[in-house]
Amino acid sequence: MAAEVLAQAGVAVHLFDAMPSVGRKFLLAGKGGLNLTHSEPHEPFASRYAARQPQIEPLLRTFGGPEVRAWAQGLGVETFVGTSGRVFPSDMKAAPLLRAWLHRLRGQGVQLHMRHRWLGWADDGVKASEEGPHTLRFATPAGEAVVTARAVVLALGGGSWARLGSDGAWVPLLAERGVAVAPLRPSNCGFDVAGMHAPAGETRRAFLQELLGRTPAVPVGWTPHFVERFAGQPFKSVALGFTSSTGQHFQRRGEFVATATGVEGSLVYAVSSLLRDEIEAHGHATFHLDLLPDHAPERVLQEVRHPRGSRSLSSHLKSRLGLDGIKAGVLFEHLGKDGMNNPVALAQAIKALPITVVAARPIDEAISTAGGVTFEALDAHLMAQAAPGVFCAGEMLDWEAPTGGYLLTACLASGVQAGQGVLAFLPD
Repeated sequence: MAAEVLAQAGVAVHLFDAMPSVGRKFLLAGKGGLNLTHSEPHEPFASRYAARQPQIEPLLRTFGGPEVRAWAQGLGVETFVGTSGRVFPSDMKAAPLLRAWLHRLRGQGVQLHMRHRWLGWADDGVKASEEGPHTLRFATPAGEAVVTARAVVLALGGGSWARLGSDGAWVPLLAERGVAVAPLRPSNCGFDVAGMHAPAGETRRAFLQELLGRTPAVPVGWTPHFVERFAGQPFKSVALGFTSSTGQHFQRRGEFVATATGVEGSLVYAVSSLLRDEIEAHGHATFHLDLLPDHAPERVLQEVRHPRGSRSLSSHLKSRLGLDGIKAGVLFEHLGKDGMNNPVALAQAIKALPITVVAARPIDEAISTAGGVTFEALDAHLMAQAAPGVFCAGEMLDWEAPTGGYLLTACLASGVQAGQGVLAFLPD
């Protein structure tokens, strides 16, 4: 997007990419249907960026949801608004849009250089505060190459999906230049759940650890029985509630998936930043799951207490409440046999099942990352104050947002801002 802004203004642009082809992560984003942006009004849209709303909102005013749709239409790609308010290309695909975009960029004179991985600057002896050409080093199949540029836009991604190019290797390169970088952390990610706790000292290993004054490691993951039967299956039509230790509250309906070690999926991603921060502060976070959000607690208790005669409890729950499969499985996972036969405990668990998570999944599994180049290290044009002529854009900036089109829109908007910043920086 930065290249397009510059090329339209007549600036000679060279685009370097470490991968064999352009837009690998863009194509991955469109694997299940490319969610370009969201149709909600500007104010709620901007609020999705939480603590970084003051920095992202000005970018969205220049290039927000309506501008993204108009840009796609200009490339011959019509869009539509889904039932959730998300915006997709009419064919749901990323490849046709990317092909049209690259065709236009080439027509504007942008030169693409594939398999060029940035290694940093060749002019390490030059003070970062000095203005002048930037001599960049690239690893290529033919050996190391050196390129000189009047201005540089870095759009190097965060640290997730490293095999597509965004491996975070740029962090020390910018830090060495005096550019402040917040640590990269997983965002829109899954979590490992706390395992079933054995009584203290039950195993010989735990007994010896206690004698030595060591706290046994917290078990992680579901029981083998639950994993065998339900890993990979979705929790549908549930509501998730979470209140952090700082008083931040989350409540939303949706669905997510049980994994071999925990939970992931859209509903979990939506609350992931709060869960991650709580785990970092306290070592764990507990959210509550309403398995029947359309049923009042009183009705659930009444149905659970209803005489079941000769029917099994599982048949009773399925008949009276429609509870079976993974929902019944997670209740047994939490309550055990005795708890399942306690009507009050069972009804309470159906409406507010506590699930404790103890670790975010590794950053490379995350959809996106938090952290990156801090906005305090940049000027209003996204130029690094410690490195004049170097601009940063996209996910490598220190912001995060939920899925739903917000990630891609802010990336595109920051590219526009960086491109305009380069135009203001270059001499006439």
